[in-house]
Amino acid sequence: MNRRHQDLHPGESELNARIENYELAARMQLAAADVLDLSKESEATKKAYGLDNPRMASYGLRCLMARKLIESGVRFVQVFPGTGQPWDTHSKLKTELPRICDKTDQPTVALISDLKARGLLDSTIVMWAGEFGRLPTTQNADGRDHNRNAFSLFFAGGGFKPGLTYGETDDFGYKATVNRVSVPNLQATMLHLLGLDHTKLTFPNGGRVETATDATVTGAQVVKDLLRA
Repeated sequence: MNRRHQDLHPGESELNARIENYELAARMQLAAADVLDLSKESEATKKAYGLDNPRMASYGLRCLMARKLIESGVRFVQVFPGTGQPWDTHSKLKTELPRICDKTDQPTVALISDLKARGLLDSTIVMWAGEFGRLPTTQNADGRDHNRNAFSLFFAGGGFKPGLTYGETDDFGYKATVNRVSVPNLQATMLHLLGLDHTKLTFPNGGRVETATDATVTGAQVVKDLLRA
């Protein structure tokens, strides 16, 4: 029926893209039951992800499902630690931060280790990031506010150089001062690892053609120090 409808509207590229999206969604629904079936996973694997620990089982399950989705060829997977934004520590920093770290640390390590053991890490970019950096000063007595001047995240696999710590802040942790990587530079680097040239990847927006990083304005460039030789 989709094809017959398309025949009545030749040259409509958006219609063809919509049909392909529907077909992809249908294939995903048919495959989901098998992909999300954990009965074939070993007890050792489940334990590595923390499924036997009530504190981390929900996040561990998400990480294990992420590995299974990647293994099945899903191209983009995003994992959240649960409802809300637990990293947004505007208050109760000393109690809330250890709690969420205890929930996420072990499953995160398990995911990366599992991908590596299965030969998937080299072709998978693992990006761990939150919403903002945090200021080195207190807020509301026991919290910390957002910091747009310094922000830490980590990558694994996908062509990133392993075992590398890159960049430094000032002595107070307020502002990045050494080897600062801007957001456009980070986007350019990730697109490069995905086989895309950020200066040539374009899309229409607001009546003009834009690039992924707007490099002519931002000066975005690939940070080669982050990449394997």
